Amino acid sequence: MSESTQIEVMKQHLIDPEICIRCNSCEEACPIDAITHDANNYVVKPDVCMACQACLPVCPTGAIDNWIRVLAQEPYPIDEQFEWMSLPVEKTLPENAVEIPTGGRREGEQEALAAASTPDGGVVGELKPGDELIEGQPATTAGSSVPPWSAAHPYVNLYTHKNVAEATVAGNYRISADNAESDIHHIVLDFESLPFPVLEGQSIAVFPPGLDARGRPYYARQYSIASPRDGERPGYNNLSLTVKRVTSDYDGNPVAGVCSSYLCDLRRGDKVRVIGPLGATFLMPNLDRANLLMICTGTGAAPMRAMTERCRRLTKRSEFQGRLMLFFGARTQHELPYFGPLMGLPKGFIDINLALSREPDHPKRHVQDLIVERASDVLTLLQDPNTHIYVCGLKGMEHGTLAAMKNIVEASGQSWQELSAGLREQGRMHFETY
Repeated sequence: MSESTQIEVMKQHLIDPEICIRCNSCEEACPIDAITHDANNYVVKPDVCMACQACLPVCPTGAIDNWIRVLAQEPYPIDEQFEWMSLPVEKTLPENAVEIPTGGRREGEQEALAAASTPDGGVVGELKPGDELIEGQPATTAGSSVPPWSAAHPYVNLYTHKNVAEATVAGNYRISADNAESDIHHIVLDFESLPFPVLEGQSIAVFPPGLDARGRPYYARQYSIASPRDGERPGYNNLSLTVKRVTSDYDGNPVAGVCSSYLCDLRRGDKVRVIGPLGATFLMPNLDRANLLMICTGTGAAPMRAMTERCRRLTKRSEFQGRLMLFFGARTQHELPYFGPLMGLPKGFIDINLALSREPDHPKRHVQDLIVERASDVLTLLQDPNTHIYVCGLKGMEHGTLAAMKNIVEASGQSWQELSAGLREQGRMHFETY
């Protein structure tokens, strides 16, 4: 068969609408804007995707990792993908078909595409402002896509859109000061006899009741779990969430967050519909000599609370000998979630560093400022092969945190590129930002 008459097939990258929780992580991670969405689905543009797989590590549910073989001239268009409620079954293809790269581009055309312009005038593969490189890695992919080798086995997606779990609200407590602008709640959900095993670093997604403007049920919203694996109290089948009531959008316009308002207004005894557990990489090491370097802002404290409480319980049984160092950022002390219990922990157990950016009569500080101030101690931890790094909070903290660690390492004459590459490969540096 001549080259001109060959039947070409390719693996089309698709997102499973049944598992996707519409968290937008994949669209933010894509360096060439190949992923987009409407009110129904997140989809991949077949003529743009270059199969770089930058979107795979950030997806908490695995919904993004689907590759179906299709005729190269007949990929599923995004208009059709927008209407899907489930993935299509792969069609029967000719046995003698020749497989070509994702996107229908043959060898050589990939290189040509790399020099082509994007719709917004940029260059395909070129980083946009805000995607600044740290030693060759965009900030959004700086974290590891594998868990620590010693992490316990996580259970994920036990409950999905088709098999939703129901929990009972066992408590709902405001944990920001009464006079604070931020309304942050600690919410305890009890699963009673329903199996719902979780690990520190995992999350769940909550379905707010009601319908959106198009008359469709609201999507589930994802929240990190703030309690350790054995529950708020050891031996109880419950977990906690840290939820901040959303009162404005990204542009500062007043808006009431659908799910955050629902959760913050829950009362004891109310029922909540959830799916999960979610996440298989942002997991704490299951090693008694592990060190945890934790960096967070606002409600990014949730997984740090879970890990810290896990270590505190293990320490009481002399089953943990590692070091804990925490960098915690907020606008004011009154807006720090768990400030009271956190400050009650023994100094010999955890090294706490608070960065307050709007505290009256105090200099403005961010977490990266404190990381630099503690350079010597941070460097000691970074050089220790038992250290694991966890970053959770606002997306804007990624670059500053990485830049601070890079400066500390390079000031000591070492290569940040080599060190950070090792941290990622060994599952010892994880980012969960939003």
